[in-house]
Amino acid sequence: MSTPDWIELGAPTLDRPFGLQLWPIFEKTFESAMGYKPQDFRFKPGETPISTLKSCSAVLISYYIIIFGGRELMRDRQPLQLSFLFKLHNFYLTAISGILLALFAEQLIPMVWRHGVFFAICDHNGGWTDKMVVLYYLNYLTKFLELLDTCFLFLKKKPLTFLHTYHHGATALLCYTQLIGSTAVSWVPITLNLCVHVVMYWYYFQSARGIKIWWKKYITIMQIVQFVLDLGFVYFASWTYFTSTYWPWLPNAGRCAGEEFAAIAGICILSSYLLLFISFYFATYKKPVPKGRRRATSALVEMKDEKVPTVGEARRRLSQGAHALANGHATGAATPNGRATRSRKA
Repeated sequence: MSTPDWIELGAPTLDRPFGLQLWPIFEKTFESAMGYKPQDFRFKPGETPISTLKSCSAVLISYYIIIFGGRELMRDRQPLQLSFLFKLHNFYLTAISGILLALFAEQLIPMVWRHGVFFAICDHNGGWTDKMVVLYYLNYLTKFLELLDTCFLFLKKKPLTFLHTYHHGATALLCYTQLIGSTAVSWVPITLNLCVHVVMYWYYFQSARGIKIWWKKYITIMQIVQFVLDLGFVYFASWTYFTSTYWPWLPNAGRCAGEEFAAIAGICILSSYLLLFISFYFATYKKPVPKGRRRATSALVEMKDEKVPTVGEARRRLSQGAHALANGHATGAATPNGRATRSRKA
């Protein structure tokens, strides 16, 4: 069976880093579903689905009403199992995250290699090409799929933490602000987030299958590292934009593509994530040892450090004990009147 002409397969190259060219496959799939090529997509507020602040806010407000209202409805009910649906949800989010990450990488690797990092994060012809924009939008839509994570929590009667509920809503809002603001640096937090999500949703999928995985803690560490890197790029892009625009006498690398409100939204939301996830890490994985456990540990250390008596030392102690009993010095020894006395030392 011959390979279709639109499939490009061969040794990995700079423009085909995976050996298989992914964009033509994505293009055929997208065009069969939408009727036009993905690079012809245009993000038009008011025309594109969920493309206005009003529509985005309406979805997020509905989300919070559903999850907190649902938690109250489930309060006196038995938790639902939903094992198959939960596994399916985590599996398709793993797959979607992996596919989007690969498509982003195919666009970014040759761009960064040929033109440098600054061009990729600050030039409209770098991080804001037609192909990149459709990937940004598809990533934005996945944030609404991820809201189902919380629905599974309240249906299974798991606690709804502030970090979880805030993070999901704020991430959808963050992606919206960057689409509206045309920020070329968007691909940095998005690709890092996709890397984490491939690992995280695969962990949840395997966990739902009953497989024990020891590296759950390292997912949180990955998230913290992700936010540190995000903020490094976003702070730099924002700094060079504001200084070159308003304070050109300060050190800067030149203008950076994107709107000011998008830069401020990115700084605020990503900074809050970093603080919340660090707090979560220490609260979850660095809990102080309770006093009882500390005393037990100390006792074990003392027992471990105590020297084992030799045979001669043991015989000597036994001899001393027998001598004490014979002279009536042991606790509860008999007296001439037949009564037992208590040791004053006790």
